[in-house]
Amino acid sequence: MPHDFTPGMVWLVGAGPGDPDLLTRKAERLIAAADIVFYDALVGPGVLDLISPQTERISVGKRSGRHSKEQRSINDLLADAALAGKRVVRLKGGDASIFGRSTEEIEHLAAHGVVTRICPGITAASAAAASGGVSLTLRGLARKLTFVTAHARAGEALDLDWHTLAAPDATLAVYMGRAAAQEVARELIAAGRAADTPVMVAVNVSLPSERIIRGRLSALAFLVEAISDSDPALLLIGEAVAAPMPVAARVDRYAPSSL
Repeated sequence: MPHDFTPGMVWLVGAGPGDPDLLTRKAERLIAAADIVFYDALVGPGVLDLISPQTERISVGKRSGRHSKEQRSINDLLADAALAGKRVVRLKGGDASIFGRSTEEIEHLAAHGVVTRICPGITAASAAAASGGVSLTLRGLARKLTFVTAHARAGEALDLDWHTLAAPDATLAVYMGRAAAQEVARELIAAGRAADTPVMVAVNVSLPSERIIRGRLSALAFLVEAISDSDPALLLIGEAVAAPMPVAARVDRYAPSSL
């Protein structure tokens, strides 16, 4: 067994966006060594296939409007398993520390004397940019990168600093953004972001069913209309995520003028 994974420990493991090839080697090693794995709804099926048949697996997935476990119950399950002397892996989609409620679990486990460690993973924004063939930053045009979540309680408006998020020299990554797409576009434009700002919607990032949808900010609500409620979607907004220029066009653009 790994020297850094003794009985009674909990590892919070970033499972990445879904493609098992995007797991870190450390994540794969920890999954193989676990006695029990608690996993989220957004963990890809290929990643779950890496769990040994002898390892106990428990779904604690939470999806918008369909919570299988409350966070308090998840905290207790993790603590109980660790205190029973099991090697515990808590698999979280993407990176465990980005909108993953890791702090709540760490604090609860620490209060029970459980040693907890974090194994980072590839977050959806990075994977989406890679799939779209773009960068999340762009010299001179996108010097800032901001991650926000569009998840809000039912009936509540998003409580975000729209004027800061509307900065023209920034790329904005909106997690869980499908349902709030219309509000995001409206608020950003009202705060000064140009209506023709490029947007890229990434659905089921890195999975065989992945889709990349491109457009402009003013059309964002239309772009997400065909996305199912069950498909996770990420919104990328900013000049850096404009569709890559075809090679031929780049050559023509920078070719020296004829004399």
